Amino acid sequence: MAPVRRSRVLIVDDSAIVRTMLSNAIKAEPDMEVVGVAADAIVARDLIAAHQPDIVTLDLEMPRMDGLTFLRQLMREQPLPVVIVSSTTQTGSAASIDALAAGAIDVLAKPGGPYSVADITDQLTYRIRALRTGRAVHFSRLRHSPPPAPVAPSLAHANGLILIGASTGGTQAIETLLMQLPADAPPIAVVQHMPAYFTRAFAARLDKICPQRVIEAADSMRLERGVVYIAPGDSHLLVGARHGELVTSVRGGERVLYQRPSVDVLFQSAAALRGVPIVAMLLTGMGADGADGMVMLREAGATTIAEDARSCVVFGMPAAAIQRGGAMHVAALGAMPRAIASAFAPGRARTAVQSADRNRPAFRLHP
Repeated sequence: MAPVRRSRVLIVDDSAIVRTMLSNAIKAEPDMEVVGVAADAIVARDLIAAHQPDIVTLDLEMPRMDGLTFLRQLMREQPLPVVIVSSTTQTGSAASIDALAAGAIDVLAKPGGPYSVADITDQLTYRIRALRTGRAVHFSRLRHSPPPAPVAPSLAHANGLILIGASTGGTQAIETLLMQLPADAPPIAVVQHMPAYFTRAFAARLDKICPQRVIEAADSMRLERGVVYIAPGDSHLLVGARHGELVTSVRGGERVLYQRPSVDVLFQSAAALRGVPIVAMLLTGMGADGADGMVMLREAGATTIAEDARSCVVFGMPAAAIQRGGAMHVAALGAMPRAIASAFAPGRARTAVQSADRNRPAFRLHP
């Protein structure tokens, strides 16, 4: 058999310690190689031209040219998969979210605080493998972005709950989806795999540009129409019923399929609700988080939608849900707003809830 082509990685960071840490981790993997290291963006630009890497890791705080400026130039001239490796400070978190909006596909926290060297290097090599199959679709889309789909019709009379799970490439997908949903949408709970401290900045960015109000979820929040609840990094987000209302639960606990927050945890908590029309979507991401939870939701009568391979950065989580029978529908990202509106159409959601368990009284979500 022919040997597997190794993923070619360029490391860009002004810290010699971080460059060495990441380089040693990648060199230890038989299917990866480091084609260059750079202390600043100017050197990185020359190394990209000389070595044509498959993936770039990028620090944002660097001399001569900051990483965000460099990233924007790179995405205009030669789009490549870029994983941001950033500090968890307020400035570093906000800059990382700007970088994801500019075309980076994932963010990792630098070692320190809750994140050890082993955590970061394991996460990085995991992402490099996942990106091996996803980059061609995503970066051709960067060059030829389709026009946005029409906004879904008013959901003012829709009574229920919307769930979204995503990982690699998900920040852009979530932004695209929320921008196409109206401000009167039912409450939306989101799990995006992202480190602690970064999710608050992610929610703040979405809140500025999306029709809905977007916040980082906290424990015991009432779920309200027109509000999007982002799971806080390094915590699980659940939904439950209390005194006739839907409320959040934010807790710690073990990682599920290496993830905290976990899409499975959110989906499985929602599957236990009765009488609540639910539409759940599993977007781009590596691994299988959310697949089992989507099976449970479908069996409970929810409408479940997996993103198709054509619009995914990494067709991992949606593919796992499809293979396990959890996805009722498979749709491109741009088609999901209409699918949501259709699922909440009069009669559709009511039938789904009744089929889940006819012997239990319906739970009524307040409008």
